[in-house]
Amino acid sequence: MNGSPLIQIQHISKAYDGVQALTEVSFDIAPGEIHALVGENGAGKSTLIKILSGSVEPDSGKILVAGETLELGEIAAAEGAGIAVIHQEIVGFPHLNTIDNIFVGREPRRWGGLLLDKGLMQRETQSLLERLGERFEPTRPVGELPLAQRQMVGIARSLSRRCRLLIMDEPTSALSARETEVLFRIIRRMKSEGVSVLYVSHRLEEVFHLADRVTVLRDGRHVSTTLVREIEQSELIKRMVGRELLEIETTDRPRHESREILLDVRDLTRRGAFENVSFQVRAGEIVGIAGLIGAGRSEVAETIFGVYRADAGSVHVAGNLLRAGSVAEANAMGVALVPEDRQQLGLVLPMSVRENLTLAVLRTLTHLGVRSVRRERAVAERLVRELQVRTVGTEAPAQTLSGGNQQKLVLGKWLAAEPRVLILDEPTRGVDVGAKAEIYRLIQRLAQQGMATLLISSELPEILALSDRILIMRSGSVAGELSHDEATQEKILELALPRG
Repeated sequence: MNGSPLIQIQHISKAYDGVQALTEVSFDIAPGEIHALVGENGAGKSTLIKILSGSVEPDSGKILVAGETLELGEIAAAEGAGIAVIHQEIVGFPHLNTIDNIFVGREPRRWGGLLLDKGLMQRETQSLLERLGERFEPTRPVGELPLAQRQMVGIARSLSRRCRLLIMDEPTSALSARETEVLFRIIRRMKSEGVSVLYVSHRLEEVFHLADRVTVLRDGRHVSTTLVREIEQSELIKRMVGRELLEIETTDRPRHESREILLDVRDLTRRGAFENVSFQVRAGEIVGIAGLIGAGRSEVAETIFGVYRADAGSVHVAGNLLRAGSVAEANAMGVALVPEDRQQLGLVLPMSVRENLTLAVLRTLTHLGVRSVRRERAVAERLVRELQVRTVGTEAPAQTLSGGNQQKLVLGKWLAAEPRVLILDEPTRGVDVGAKAEIYRLIQRLAQQGMATLLISSELPEILALSDRILIMRSGSVAGELSHDEATQEKILELALPRG
């Protein structure tokens, strides 16, 4: 790139408890550049983001911003230098509304600082949301918003600050195609205004669509920095994972018509969310649910699992009626749900890997009410091996793991319970290409063993590759069904898009 770099990262190293997260990492970011940062989960991307944002101090190395040395380990110094971050897992104040989340810590005041200028805050918030193409009530608590809208609140907060470097960590992981395109337009506009963007994403098609250059990290080390136009996707993946990825099997699918119906949903309705949803999933079958965000896909999954109580309809598991609104009964009958929001709903982050992996089977690992840590550790160690979870040990807090390894913990927690019906809601959100391939093979292996799987995903290639049948939801109803052989992205979108 021409001109002096805006950001120079020089020989950054960081270790946690003897585990080397980054080793001598160096690269630069030019003014007005969209610079992609890629690598497998655990490659060191999150650690580098934390160092750039000032929340973590490196063991060695330095960072220059426009030629000036940045004081490391100081959030205020990073913000003062014009560095802002949009985090992958939405960090905010769920009890506060959108307005307060955007302006918290830097509220405009009037009357000599005696009063908050709430009118100005509301007008600027409304303007930011309109710029992002969002239409929702900004006075509603953020914790009550869907995941995609919470993500947009985080983006609005970062856009409200004048920054020279905007770090975006998996910014589209919870966004619809429409919201993603709006975000891309904003990123390009910021680039034209001279703002640099460090774009961290596992979605390589976004990297090739947006970025000028791409830097690869692997096992905490810098592998390469390359112009995007000079590298093929296959070569980029090879640099990321250090190996060839196995293709997932998509041929010779078994027929399921004669197999036992393990999940039977009949005219399920929850007012305001979805209505008259009916489908069946047989043993060994993977049924995908596609549709736009807001179509009711996650709400159907949560209602089946008992998180919410249905207003009408029924759910049968292996022929037995499942009582509405009871997670405990769903669990007891062999139904498991891997939720979309792993950090808020899937894990207890301060607890250890061992404790999280055994949460769903804790009763079976106790005797006379006393937990057996030895038995818990044996279960956890087996699952860590089987799922190839990267962790320093089963006693490490779940919050110290990368996003993809946290996702493996959520999967492992329910696999320990040996469910008959597995509901997966966005199972590879924020997961790198290597871990994604491992999860795909795991899903297929479980199906081959007779598990009934309901797969909800916004990634159409994922739905098309894994599903035996695909249900398409639109505006809270099932708009159609396609077999694996007849399904295409075009046919799915045709059914999913709202009618004019």
